[in-house]
Amino acid sequence: MGLFTTSDFDFSLPSELIAQHPAAERSGSRLLDGSGELPEDRVFRDLPALLRPGDLLVFNDTQVVKARLYGKKPSGGKLELLIERVLDGHEVAAHMKVSKKPPPGTVLRMAGGFTAELLGRWPDAAGPLFRLRLSDDPHALMAAHGHVPLPPYITHADTAEDASRYQTVFARNPGAVAAPTAALHFDEALLAALAARGVQRAAVTLHVGAGTFQPVKTESLAEHVMHRERYHVPEATQAAIADCRARAAAWWRWARPRCARWNHGPPAARPAATRRSSSRRDSASRWWTRW
Repeated sequence: MGLFTTSDFDFSLPSELIAQHPAAERSGSRLLDGSGELPEDRVFRDLPALLRPGDLLVFNDTQVVKARLYGKKPSGGKLELLIERVLDGHEVAAHMKVSKKPPPGTVLRMAGGFTAELLGRWPDAAGPLFRLRLSDDPHALMAAHGHVPLPPYITHADTAEDASRYQTVFARNPGAVAAPTAALHFDEALLAALAARGVQRAAVTLHVGAGTFQPVKTESLAEHVMHRERYHVPEATQAAIADCRARAAAWWRWARPRCARWNHGPPAARPAATRRSSSRRDSASRWWTRW
């Protein structure tokens, strides 16, 4: 297999086709069902019908924080901080958008009346982020004065609607600067329908970083350096995944000889029991969603 290049993925995406606001109802967004011979257009609330009792859905329960902060240099020049990570002692690691980077030791005046002292780069002297010390608790300052870190392809300023909708309904652990967007389509009614269907749930925490929006600047994808993100997989989730895999493996050991019979024998010769079981061979179905 040859190496992929960025040119292999060039395509035209007209700006008018990039949604600037979510659908009125979370689960009313579109869903493309690829489980059949031909793709089929559905809506996201159809998802329970495409899953089976005992299936497991693993959700990312990270919570998007208001990580975008605005301020000024001592010279009056405007700047923007995007907090990537909260460190110890009121310190943060952040991206900085400014015309000319100020030197270490500069005290920035931030909108809301607090300050941010630039300490240097992070995680080391040549790191891509900046390390700053805020004048108060970073989480409290972001909650009071921060802005929702909308993706760069969303062109409007953040609003109260964005604070609610650019967040999953099961967000629990603050730390992300971008939402796990596929999960934005789930609402309480859909989660209840999945539970009624017998679909199991588990959670992981993966704090999505701003690097998710960084462009690939190398022509060869093999030369691109991926950013790092923090995650936590609870023991209960590990056990749920292992149990689901064990049940899937047990079913496959049962089904594999029957699949061979389906592939080599005429349909009329298939036992009725195995014909009924053939509907269970859709466990590898994939769905693609758009916000």
